[in-house]
Amino acid sequence: MASSGLGALRKNLRRYAGAFVVDNTFRGLSKLGSMLPRARPAKHGVEVLRDLPYLDDGSSDHLLDVYRPLERRPSAPPLPIVLYVHGGGFRILSKDTHWIMAIAFARKGYLVFNVNYRLAPRHRYPAALQDVCHAYEWVVKNAARFGGDPTQMVFAGESAGANLVTALAVATHYERPEPWARRVFDVAAAAPPRAVLPACGMLQVSDPERFHRRRKLPGLIYDRIEEVSRAYLGNVDGAAPGALDLADPLLVFERGDRPARPLPPFFSFAGTKDPILDDTRRLHAALAALGVTSEVKLYPGELHAFHALVWRPAARAAWTESFDFLGRVLAAERAFARVGT
Repeated sequence: MASSGLGALRKNLRRYAGAFVVDNTFRGLSKLGSMLPRARPAKHGVEVLRDLPYLDDGSSDHLLDVYRPLERRPSAPPLPIVLYVHGGGFRILSKDTHWIMAIAFARKGYLVFNVNYRLAPRHRYPAALQDVCHAYEWVVKNAARFGGDPTQMVFAGESAGANLVTALAVATHYERPEPWARRVFDVAAAAPPRAVLPACGMLQVSDPERFHRRRKLPGLIYDRIEEVSRAYLGNVDGAAPGALDLADPLLVFERGDRPARPLPPFFSFAGTKDPILDDTRRLHAALAALGVTSEVKLYPGELHAFHALVWRPAARAAWTESFDFLGRVLAAERAFARVGT
């Protein structure tokens, strides 16, 4: 009994120490990067409109930033849109830590809406997804006044954000029982997403042990994966059929459920050293089985969310292939004025 208690104590200490180190490393790197001269949006021909509320409740959880190209021809058509949803295991980080992703899209000529959402464990599933649904509705309603075309929208996000944009794609294409999902399904009749870019996503939150079953993971890494599920789902009752579908959007596709309207093309990528790589592979296979256009790119030796390190060759390749995919899907070269290189 004493040995068991000591083991549990050690595990908890390892878990909390690991979380502290990982959380603060991500925050610190983002903060440090934002101080560099090249981090200034104007350096990339981009302007930022910060902290716009997509829900009028006074909460910082319900704010978004708009990134848009500074220089456009007066006769240029409305810009295609990226709705960007940040990662962080559903429990850390924000739009402010993910400025580099927003700049990357905006400097290529996209109008980017970079959103906050409520974080776990204080706000468990489905709070984050409900917020992303509200943000999508707001963007469709307000995009035109920022120069955007809501009929040319892309959902993009990484890690937990990849889960949320994939779940949003499910909500906008499958008729669901949740009132907030039914609402975005109706909105999407006039403004469906044209593409979905879920990068290195954890797309089935309810079963973190599957990664451990495939191959033994170091304790520090497995703790982080397990923590995602524990924080996001907590004691959510998943016994009812379909109750966790939008926490596990991958399973919706793997069941072979046919959408009420055709799903858009997907482009996903991950590093081969990413411990949650399997979900990206499974997503591609499930979409292909449904007859959905899906492209997947795997980058040898790269870790989770490697594309945030934009100075590295693999990260540059991932961004280039993402933009190439969108160019093909949206016919982007003809649809908007290209900004930057």
